[in-house]
Amino acid sequence: MPELFGHTRARVGARHALITPDNHVSSSLPGVAGATAVVLVSPAMGANVAQILLSFQRGGSAAFAPSGTETFGYVMGGGATVAVGKRRRRLGPGGYFFCPAGSEWGLRAPRKGTQVTLFQKRYAPLRGAKGPRPVLGDQSRVKGTPFLGDLAANLQVLLPDEPAFDMAVNIFAYQPGGHLPFVEVHIMEHGLVMLSGAGVYRLEDSWYPVRAGDAVWMAPYCAQWFVAMGKVPARYIYYKDVNRPAL
Repeated sequence: MPELFGHTRARVGARHALITPDNHVSSSLPGVAGATAVVLVSPAMGANVAQILLSFQRGGSAAFAPSGTETFGYVMGGGATVAVGKRRRRLGPGGYFFCPAGSEWGLRAPRKGTQVTLFQKRYAPLRGAKGPRPVLGDQSRVKGTPFLGDLAANLQVLLPDEPAFDMAVNIFAYQPGGHLPFVEVHIMEHGLVMLSGAGVYRLEDSWYPVRAGDAVWMAPYCAQWFVAMGKVPARYIYYKDVNRPAL
């Protein structure tokens, strides 16, 4: 009973964070009804992205008016009907959507226990490029490719890699023992949630055991590396900011 001694795997630092399901505290968010909302990553910790976990009761809903914020949503489990602008689709586990800034989106008729992870950020326009379009898709229909030719690390790219999009959301799947080929240090920020399996994440000079349900934030230039451990594959979905000038 680690709670008796105040033990936790959580760590929140200036440039990275790990938050586990044992640490979740719900918040009330405008536009969300019949659901709990856990804000896992936000500007309050120094991030430029918000990562939110919504857990719906039967009859719950979400409705967001047009704003300067863009939203990517991924159905972790259950199912619901999602509308982005005039487009509408029933999404099950692995379903996802992208709502551009300036458009409205909503979720209704969720199954009891439906969970949705959101990544939200302020859109950064690019001179000469049109704004991004709405996207409704399913992870199972996205072809994965070996990362840098490594068959033990499979990458699925869920959003178009086009100048209009200033965010990317991908899914990494690792076979047991699979790992990133080197320690990455880059300008992109990450928000991430483990979907399945377990492993160890190096964040700067610390190594953290992680498993399904854990959320991780990495600031720009945070040294990062991951290895999958255990007897089953490990998967995580993550956000990064892309396609914009450094200055």
